[in-house]
Amino acid sequence: MPHALPHRLLSSLAAASACVTLAACGAGDTPSAAVHTVYELPGDRVYPEGIAVDARTGDVYVGSYTTGAVYRATPDARRAEVFLPEGAGNHKTANGLKVDAAGRLWVTDSTSGVAVYDVATRALLADFTVPGSDPRFVNDLAFTPDGTAYLTDSTRAVVYRVTQDQLAAARAQGGRAELSPQFDLRSVLPPIEPGGFSLNGIVADPAGRYLLTVDMPRGDLYRIALSPEANPIGKVTLRGGDLRQGDGLDLRDGTLWAAHNTTNTISRWTVSGDGTTATLDRQRSDEALAIPTTLARAGDRTLIVSSQFDKGGPMGPGSPKTPFAVVTLDGI
Repeated sequence: MPHALPHRLLSSLAAASACVTLAACGAGDTPSAAVHTVYELPGDRVYPEGIAVDARTGDVYVGSYTTGAVYRATPDARRAEVFLPEGAGNHKTANGLKVDAAGRLWVTDSTSGVAVYDVATRALLADFTVPGSDPRFVNDLAFTPDGTAYLTDSTRAVVYRVTQDQLAAARAQGGRAELSPQFDLRSVLPPIEPGGFSLNGIVADPAGRYLLTVDMPRGDLYRIALSPEANPIGKVTLRGGDLRQGDGLDLRDGTLWAAHNTTNTISRWTVSGDGTTATLDRQRSDEALAIPTTLARAGDRTLIVSSQFDKGGPMGPGSPKTPFAVVTLDGI
């Protein structure tokens, strides 16, 4: 989600959110029996956006969209603690988060690029930035089996790439490097108006054959081939539904989970072996999700970031319910 949302996008998101509220049939602020808090987040202006699970330890990391702070919770904790303080590394936001196999935490800053931290020491290892002054929104990221990171830019409609060799070179040169596009989707996406928003969540096939990324406002899913193909970028055939307002994604064993932010929805899809089709298995909406921006699978649970962006955050006035939280939703 954008740090400084264009007025046009704010209006459309607010309208979508209002429609969800009306469709809730008077649910209001009544607690949902299906939504359960897993981790509480300290602070009254957190507005969380990204989440990552360290597969080695089970620790969970959550980023603040409004301050750039990152929080960490152990698997048996009920409350997270500050891992990186507000403004760490001079970064303004903490959007997409992922922990790689080597124990490095990657944190996107929508306004600049992506920072890489050592989980054990919290040291900043490298900082990759988007060159130039044109608008950018570095949003989410995914890793392929060889440790290569791929990152979406929601305003430029491109996917950046950082290989392990590039990371090593950046560290050897003082930790600074530039991001350059690896895939440009502007030729296959519908036209994006100035200030508009396109690519959001991204996941990688566990075998390293392709990436999947969602075009949030139109609800389409795109497949990007990582091996030579005649048509390397194509639209995935969606059966039974769409991914409108699709934000964060998670892909495990042929199952894709998606968070749909302003519709307060989580959906689950079966993806074909070649990644060309996805069939909707189940979809659940619950106002208590409070604008879910992303999710991550941890064991048999789906951890969902409840952003509350529409309650005094980047999507509208008001006051959030505190503490902010990571939640789960029954049946998904």
